[in-house]
Amino acid sequence: MIEIERKFLVTSNAFKTEAFKSTRIIQGYLNSNKNRAVRVRIKGEQGFLTIKGASSKNGLSRFEWEKEIPRKEAQELLNLCEPGVIDKTRYEVKVGPHIFEVDTFYGDNEGLIIAEVELKNENETFEKPNWLGEEVSGQIKYYNSQLSNTPFNTWDTSCNNL
Repeated sequence: MIEIERKFLVTSNAFKTEAFKSTRIIQGYLNSNKNRAVRVRIKGEQGFLTIKGASSKNGLSRFEWEKEIPRKEAQELLNLCEPGVIDKTRYEVKVGPHIFEVDTFYGDNEGLIIAEVELKNENETFEKPNWLGEEVSGQIKYYNSQLSNTPFNTWDTSCNNL
């Protein structure tokens, strides 16, 4: 299956009052290579194993395969993951016909808030909420697999160049 999504920085916490759902997510990577990432995730009480391929040239689409697995097995697989587990809360916000997934990160990625919207095609239009900031689609450093290796708190933000 091909996943098409756009990714944005978030400029305020206003999305929290608009969210209809929030879920804690813990995830790690068995392989965080930019051409193929293998992720283990615990989302609430569910476990998942996901494989993602390399992004398209414009960074908007890539292959994604996901399978639900027992939570206990996901917990055991997290112990085999590369260092740098991602811990975040995902807020789901409906804006027009789309649902934005807004992730607020903890630990070494504290302070980073990213919103993603999945689209049916790369040219699909969507309403942009007022808390949506700069688009970072295709910028690999914002991929969770990269945040596990090079967390937000290690970035040089002195020039405001996230």
